[in-house]
Amino acid sequence: MTTVPASAADIDLPRLLGVADGILGSVVGEFVHGLGSPGSVRKKGDDFATDVDLSLERRIGAELVDRTGIGVHGEEYGGPAADSGPVWILDPIDGTFNYSVGLPVAAMLLALAVDGEPVLGITRLPLLNQHYTGIVGQSFTVNGEQTPRLEPGPLSSAVIGCGAFNVRSGGRYPGTGRAALYSALSHRARRLRMTGSTGTDMAYVAAGIFGGAVSFSYHAWDNAAGTALVRAAGGVATDVHGQPWRVGSGSLVTGDPQLHAELLEVIADSGVAGDDTIESKVDQ
Repeated sequence: MTTVPASAADIDLPRLLGVADGILGSVVGEFVHGLGSPGSVRKKGDDFATDVDLSLERRIGAELVDRTGIGVHGEEYGGPAADSGPVWILDPIDGTFNYSVGLPVAAMLLALAVDGEPVLGITRLPLLNQHYTGIVGQSFTVNGEQTPRLEPGPLSSAVIGCGAFNVRSGGRYPGTGRAALYSALSHRARRLRMTGSTGTDMAYVAAGIFGGAVSFSYHAWDNAAGTALVRAAGGVATDVHGQPWRVGSGSLVTGDPQLHAELLEVIADSGVAGDDTIESKVDQ
């Protein structure tokens, strides 16, 4: 069973979850109203942010600091180191490309990490009226209702969430390797799904909608909230090598304990991790 780190023992996590969830709830109107906003800030490769991303991060971040006294590390503006002390980790719009073209699969992601370990997570999909919260070792809720812990199930009967990729891309996990993995999974899993939102994939694992999910992102803002939710629901969250996920991990694999083990076997057989000797990056 995953528990919170000892350094979080004196933190009132239920209170912080309530405060943070209320802050996210207060900006739902702005999120919904901005659907279809075009990219306004170019980032690495073909990635971009919208004016709504920037506005939401400023608004949420300021209120979190004011009401909790804890710093915020966000996708757009950075902040304190994401792996030291208590820190909020925020992605104001996960699935920005979806959001910019009017596809409603886009989420607000917020986690509290203590010394690099996610201890609570919130994922809101305002355009779908879906809302997931969790405290590791304590509770997991869907739309405000407490849910049962994840039941073990085989990969052969599961839907698996897969991250977006370009087969021509390079990097730590090249597109050809990801394609090989997804090809292998297509023969082992019941169905594969590519939502375009890592946070959505992981929330759906926690809720038992997806049996498991794989993310090749190393960004804490993509993975921290989902890791907390999956663990809160009784699932497992590691990197592609089976090491427990923490801030700085270079990938994320989630599922119930049985399915997660099967996923790791397929990942190893596919060779996608290869000679993965590049040091994991911590979002700074």
